[in-house]
Amino acid sequence: MSAKQKLLDLKENGYCVLRSHLPKGVIEACRDALWPVLLAYLKQHGHESNRGPHRHFLPMPFEPPCFAPEFFFDEGVLSIVRGAMDHRVVADQWGCDVPLRGSEYQRFHVDYQRPLFEEAADLVLPTYMLIVNFGLIPIMPAHGPIEIAPGTHRMTREAAMRSVECGQCKLCAVPLEIGDVLIRHPWTLHRGTPNTTDMPRAMTTVRYVRRWYSDDSREVNAIPNAIWQSLSREQQNILHFPVKN
Repeated sequence: MSAKQKLLDLKENGYCVLRSHLPKGVIEACRDALWPVLLAYLKQHGHESNRGPHRHFLPMPFEPPCFAPEFFFDEGVLSIVRGAMDHRVVADQWGCDVPLRGSEYQRFHVDYQRPLFEEAADLVLPTYMLIVNFGLIPIMPAHGPIEIAPGTHRMTREAAMRSVECGQCKLCAVPLEIGDVLIRHPWTLHRGTPNTTDMPRAMTTVRYVRRWYSDDSREVNAIPNAIWQSLSREQQNILHFPVKN
């Protein structure tokens, strides 16, 4: 399916999926490097869930192979993100959401702390942020895939919640194989589903925003200066993160 059709899906439904898009080897190398860090974190903080019962968020490191150019500069992903916004978009979040066994259905929610204009929260605006997700493991139904309410990004929050609660809106779970990429509008209603396996369901998140937008809604790590200097000027212009000297 063409990028144009995927962009239409994103605009109509609030999300689209690029199947078998990112190289599996790069994702598997990221997972293998992250796993000891993740397990150590869970051993120390497993009782301190920060995203609901048995759900955790971790800022992702920028050291390779946890950081790879393919995760931020993929032309197929950027063509859709830029098509929905503009060519000056920047990435400003790099994290990992991890539900464990014992996690529950989340409440349906949107992925921003506050609207751009708090005095007009339901004002229909052009897209100014998008979320890109991909799994570090295959995310099948038992692992707790994200569940999305298509089209709710085009409704008021009250109407969207009413549509979901009364069953008018058909919910779509989005399983992901290694290499699949989910691109979604952050104010399309969605929720995490229970992970009923013993495998942590690690799903990474890259957020792209218009260059003028800024918030501190999620913790991020700094980019080591050596990594920053290895990037081209074009790549540096896409990454909106602190740089660590």
